[in-house]
Amino acid sequence: MRVVVVNHVSMDGVIQAPGRADEDTRGGFRHGGWASAANDPAAGPAIGAAMGPVMGADFSWLFGMRSYEDMLSHWNAVGGPFKEGLNNTTKYVASSRPDAELAWPNSILVTGDVPAQIAEMRERPGGNLVIMGSGQLIRSLLPRGLVDEMLLMVHPLVLGSGARMFADDADELQRFGLEDVSSAGGVVLLRYQAAAETDAPAS
Repeated sequence: MRVVVVNHVSMDGVIQAPGRADEDTRGGFRHGGWASAANDPAAGPAIGAAMGPVMGADFSWLFGMRSYEDMLSHWNAVGGPFKEGLNNTTKYVASSRPDAELAWPNSILVTGDVPAQIAEMRERPGGNLVIMGSGQLIRSLLPRGLVDEMLLMVHPLVLGSGARMFADDADELQRFGLEDVSSAGGVVLLRYQAAAETDAPAS
């Protein structure tokens, strides 16, 4: 299995609350819904086309607890085909609480040493483990080299505040190679593959 991060990102690296004004107001964040507001309608088909190969027939979701609860509660209230897709697809949910309750079907709790468990899952056959949102989870996996691919949809705005996908104090780095770049409606789509250790420049 491969771990693939798919996220909307501002030019200054913010991933907090891209979809809705009330999605995540932690820290007094006031720019909720920024991805929707900034999007030109022309970007929609291009984003869908880029996400299609990532979410093939054999993919599963991998969420942090907060992203899981927010996304599932929102789409189960809204309804529609995305609701059915979320409910029918296997969802692995990382949490520090071994007694955490998972409210939606096909949900599997991942607790304890989460990076170690994700590392073990990557050795299994199967499709992609797709992460959306879940900044804390991503930041726990990157220093251990556990992210195989990133699809970043970079929006043409600087927010100046909000939770970012990458840690400011990371002691280790993970190298990626740019596989593809495209743009539509002002949104730049960047697809990166994790670089093998042998690809890293000699020190």
